[in-house]
Amino acid sequence: MNRLLIPALAVLLLTTACVNPIAGGPAEAVQVEQRGPAGPVPPGLENFYGQRLGWGRCEGYVRGEDQALAFARRDAQCARLTVPLDYAKPDGPTISLGLLRRPATEPARRIGALVLNPGGPGGSGMSAAAQLGASVTAPGQRLEIARRFDLVGFDPRGVGASEPQVRCRTDAERDAERLDLDLDSSPTEIAQTEAEEKELATRCQQRAGEAMLANVGTRDVVKDLDVLRSALGEPKLNYLGYSYGTRIGTAYAEAFPGNVRAMILDGALDPDQDPAAELVAQGHGFQKAFDTFAADCARYPSCPFGSAGMAVKAYQDLVKPLAGKPAEVSGGRKLSYSDATTAVIQAMYSKQLWELLRTGLAELKQGKGDTLMQLADTYYGRGADGKYSNLNDVFTAIRCVDDPRITDPDQRRELNRRYRAAAPFLDDGNPPSPARDACAFWPVPVTSQPHLPKVDGLPKVLVISTTGDPATPYQAGIELAQALSGALLTFVGAQHTVFAQGNQCVDTAGTAYLTELALPAPDTRCIG
Repeated sequence: MNRLLIPALAVLLLTTACVNPIAGGPAEAVQVEQRGPAGPVPPGLENFYGQRLGWGRCEGYVRGEDQALAFARRDAQCARLTVPLDYAKPDGPTISLGLLRRPATEPARRIGALVLNPGGPGGSGMSAAAQLGASVTAPGQRLEIARRFDLVGFDPRGVGASEPQVRCRTDAERDAERLDLDLDSSPTEIAQTEAEEKELATRCQQRAGEAMLANVGTRDVVKDLDVLRSALGEPKLNYLGYSYGTRIGTAYAEAFPGNVRAMILDGALDPDQDPAAELVAQGHGFQKAFDTFAADCARYPSCPFGSAGMAVKAYQDLVKPLAGKPAEVSGGRKLSYSDATTAVIQAMYSKQLWELLRTGLAELKQGKGDTLMQLADTYYGRGADGKYSNLNDVFTAIRCVDDPRITDPDQRRELNRRYRAAAPFLDDGNPPSPARDACAFWPVPVTSQPHLPKVDGLPKVLVISTTGDPATPYQAGIELAQALSGALLTFVGAQHTVFAQGNQCVDTAGTAYLTELALPAPDTRCIG
């Protein structure tokens, strides 16, 4: 790609304006900065790369009750970044991305901005920056990140505070969907399931717009990320990506290898793995995590499994009856079979949730579903007010344009069978279904394909992979580090992602890399 080179000595403009981001609220000062353009600028995008950002208070960017407190912090600043809806038509319609920044606490030692993405796809980078900013101010090595970097999170296109949102289902439709199990694999039920998946694809097209769906994938997010880099005044990008955020980082490294200073990719996706193999590998990961949880659970008298060796059967005996009779939940809601399995999957992401899961399974044995419903609601992004984030709608929209689609019913049945074999605790006992999902009926084409990235000129990046990661198996981290010719840091533990979450070994190594570009020694292993 030909790029117009702009000198890095961009002028920083600071102005103050009075705006009212919340209808009916008092006017407040906004700090308008122009730090870009910085670094290479693709022709035709000069205005985007050099745009001003107006930083102000964050209350008007809150999109969920979990964000209200974090966004209200005095050191949290929010702004909007304007980008083209379609990069092939830079003079056409534009969209805006929500940004949250927590400035470096020691400006004299500031290295630059550290841009974050928490994964999903569909996770809020603004929330990630707010939460990480709070955690890294605890005593210890992690404090150095907050001292020396502006922590910047962005909500990718379609996500959270970005406008327009991708939202395919109403809150009521989401609640109803969670009670519609689609477990039966009879021809009549398969036809009904596929009709519902077609309807979902149609709703997304009608409510989000075909142009938005066509340009919501990772292909376009990485271009937004480069616009953000420049607008922040950064000739080179510092990036921290978790889970799906490693796919964004990998795609950015391939598209803009010369624009990277440092990149931590934690909880990696294998860039060359087809989606079917990826799903089966994830099934193995969740089964391994479930087995580890069951062994831990067996140490407690309240564990409903008995011995760890009987855990799969004991778990299925506990949850399968929910397929015919959901459990009671306070407020008149019902815990379905799918909600119970979703609750377990949510708890597999972190050992910190295991106690809550034990409690929920013990409650279910008594016919109560409140605690498991709480875990499932967390996974689905449902607040106590009954409102859902749009995380799962965006997840579907991005997955449907990022991954090759399975449109053959026989291939779908075989994938279902392989997944059940990989994760027997999730086998509902019905024959594998050939029903196709919404992606098979998606109204816009795929925009990405699995492949080995070409990253000539990329500096050394740091990949962190966890041996017992349920969602992104350890081997994927090995493959990604090799594909990027990067360094691999191994964490021996059972959780999904680890950097800046309290493990001193990992945090020290990651901090040294971000601040000094010092990579850990080969074969470094940190113990959980």
